Amino acid sequence: MALAARGLMMNQYCRLLVLPVFGVLSAAWSVWAEDWPVLGRDASRNAVSPEKDPPTDWEIGKFENKAWRWWQWGPEKSRNIKWAAPLGSMTFAAPVVANGQIYIGANNGVGYLKRYPNDIDLGCLLCFAESDGRFLWQFSAEKLPTGRIHDWPLQGLGATPLVEGDRLWFVSNRSEVVCLDTKGFRDDENDGSFKGEPVQGADEADVVWRFDLISKLGVFPRSAGMGPNRRCSIAPSYQNRIYVVTGNGVDDSFVQVPTPEAPSLVCFDKTTGEVLWTDSSPGKNILCSQVADPLVVEIGGRGQVIVPQGDGWLRSFDALTGELIWKFDINPKLSKWIIGGRGARNEFFATPVYYKGRVYIASGQGVEYGEGPGRLVCVDPTKVGDISSELAVDSQGRSIPHRRTQAVTPELGERAIANPNSGLIWEYTKVDHNDDGVIDPEEEFHRTVSNVVIKDDLLVAVDFSGFIHCLDARTGRRHWAYDALACIWSSPLIVDDKVYAADEDGDVMVFNLSADPQRAMRDFDGMLEAINAFGPTPLAP
Repeated sequence: MALAARGLMMNQYCRLLVLPVFGVLSAAWSVWAEDWPVLGRDASRNAVSPEKDPPTDWEIGKFENKAWRWWQWGPEKSRNIKWAAPLGSMTFAAPVVANGQIYIGANNGVGYLKRYPNDIDLGCLLCFAESDGRFLWQFSAEKLPTGRIHDWPLQGLGATPLVEGDRLWFVSNRSEVVCLDTKGFRDDENDGSFKGEPVQGADEADVVWRFDLISKLGVFPRSAGMGPNRRCSIAPSYQNRIYVVTGNGVDDSFVQVPTPEAPSLVCFDKTTGEVLWTDSSPGKNILCSQVADPLVVEIGGRGQVIVPQGDGWLRSFDALTGELIWKFDINPKLSKWIIGGRGARNEFFATPVYYKGRVYIASGQGVEYGEGPGRLVCVDPTKVGDISSELAVDSQGRSIPHRRTQAVTPELGERAIANPNSGLIWEYTKVDHNDDGVIDPEEEFHRTVSNVVIKDDLLVAVDFSGFIHCLDARTGRRHWAYDALACIWSSPLIVDDKVYAADEDGDVMVFNLSADPQRAMRDFDGMLEAINAFGPTPLAP
């Protein structure tokens, strides 16, 4: 499965132009590719495909617009495209592929079901045949009555599902954890304990179980406004358990957390939906929302659930008991959280990636808050306790409790000191790469909502400011950077020796995987450019 990264679009016009690039290209490659059943392909969350010789150029073909609600694709003049399928007016999730079927979250801009015409706003999980793009079935979630704070209009279903066997799990726009039968009702069976489906047709989803995080656990989900309506993308299960970040967040004031005691993380029995344990560590210190995805790995014979949480801390929990193993503060202790993105204190949108015994993640803020400084870190997950790079202490050198907006206030005599138990292996924030005494924009890592990808000890990271960075995964040393000249909301992908990245303009950029910028890119009139960059095909009038 190729380009299985979040394709994040800004509006309906951009969506109609751009998302077919992702969806269509994915379909073309997945004919001969292995399954891609989860965000990041497997438990490592490292989006590296094992396939060889991927295409580096394509022609989408011709699209015809019908009143901005539907488009038709013709294979004429297309190249390296097998089929196309409409997904609605906005899509923020990534596709997954398993057992001959493709699943992706969207809104109801197409109106595949007769009972829900396309003027009814829904969150939809769509299922297509991998072979030819035929629509198979749809899960439909009506919008929450509480409106924009919990469920922004037209943004659809923003979670990427997990598929294992004939079961599928995801978090809906209604903050429900849902388990589906991948066959839908096409097998003429109503599977599972849930029997409340209003329609049991061949094009409808078969719900096995569902759990409402709002009504049952008191979660107050914070919906993004101008940015993507993200929900947790569940990691592969561990000993019959799945782990869900709930989305508990702040209210309309952006200051108060209405339900700080509500869980931020829940462990479920994947078969029954029973709650096995919960965690509410961020409590009243949640900065805004909690939508980053967990990483579940076994280290030293012990399962760890590594979760980017809403107070800016990366925490690891015992996968079976929920016991805290370690925690890492992504933010410098002196950084401040200021409403509207004006401060340097960040939260998480990215998913941790596991590679050769290390964990990699970067910080950011919601895209509606604009650009700002970010921090990319490599952490040792074998340590225990507080493994942050710094500790916050008072004027007497005593540890002070964590605070939401600023961990250390120098005016009170407080300070940050080096942590002797630090698990930080390296960090990348900025470096004067050309030694000219000035930090240029491409020499700084900015806020990001994207995951890193790593192969052959080469790490590729993108940031919201539109820069693509290539680093040494072992040391954090910068090899090269590229300016896409457009914001990047999606995550990069590596296939064979090629790196793929897409920006908000709809351009898909291709690079050779190399530490040498002269090999990674091509010379174009004295400037280094991507080896290929393809934009969307304009709609026919």
